[in-house]
Amino acid sequence: MKNNDITHSYVTKVMVILPGLITAFIVAVISKIAAIWLPTLGAATIAILLGIVLGNTFLKNPVLQKGTKVAESLLLEFSVVLLGATVTFQTIAQIGLKGGIFVILQMGLTIVATYMLGKKMLFSDNMSLLMAGGNAVCGSSAVASIAPSIHAKEEEKGQIITLVNLLGTILMLLLPIIASIIYGTDILTKSALIGGTLQSVGQVVASASMVNSQVVELSMLFKIMRIMLLVVVVYLFGKFKQKKSVLTTIDETLPQKKKAALPWYIVGFVLFCILNSLVHLPEELSQTAHFFSGWFEITALAAIGLRLDFQKFFKEGKRFLIYGLSVGFIQVILAIGLIRLLSI
Repeated sequence: MKNNDITHSYVTKVMVILPGLITAFIVAVISKIAAIWLPTLGAATIAILLGIVLGNTFLKNPVLQKGTKVAESLLLEFSVVLLGATVTFQTIAQIGLKGGIFVILQMGLTIVATYMLGKKMLFSDNMSLLMAGGNAVCGSSAVASIAPSIHAKEEEKGQIITLVNLLGTILMLLLPIIASIIYGTDILTKSALIGGTLQSVGQVVASASMVNSQVVELSMLFKIMRIMLLVVVVYLFGKFKQKKSVLTTIDETLPQKKKAALPWYIVGFVLFCILNSLVHLPEELSQTAHFFSGWFEITALAAIGLRLDFQKFFKEGKRFLIYGLSVGFIQVILAIGLIRLLSI
């Protein structure tokens, strides 16, 4: 009888999750198909935008909440882990020392400027840090990775992921034009601007594809190095938030919950990356990891869109929009300035 109770409880939990999980997957499939005709947007961007539209109209239903929450958190975490199997340390060397310095300075300055601007505009520490990390590193994956280490709320994470993706969509369409106007036919500088600035991998590929295949290849190298530094950003953000929490805590007698230095999926990402660098995993395995990582990410983004209550978002819509556009402007100016300074 006891085993029957356990089985019944398990089945009940699965049945509660399934509607939202299946819905998120269907939205992801539709987005993948739509991306065939809208390659400039890409499946990831379509997924979150379609999710937002449906989640605030036809699919605004509490029944979907449990499943979309699982899709949003767990699938995005698995996506981060599998991403490590597609990256190697050897690949990074191709962009050169100047390229590496550019990425580090671009990321560091973006983080500092975005955080300071967020605080100036009266956003919380968590939202300012999520915005800084999301734009500096790799969009949604970075936000998902940073959120647990700084104890960010689900609502904060969802709002920032939306803002980061909306900003990324705007920059994705503008950067090829800006790059062509400023750099003409110079492949490396175009690649540095696109790969060093855009938020998600999908946006980098889509934007670079508007130029040519060479820019796609090189811009992805700049992007990969940013992804490699995700583990450093998560660790530093966690330590920064921890220090601020200690300084602002009045009652030191409260029990402190000890957490691991890094979330499990960041550790998984690094281990896969090291393994792929030392052993060089078979191409079939890397492609399989890339395939599942992509599907997990798109399904998770669809779930995030479905879960986002636009009414709440629009309460601070103007402030959010100003913040996002300002960060995008800062990123582009920083990238152009650093490319010139370093003579890339």
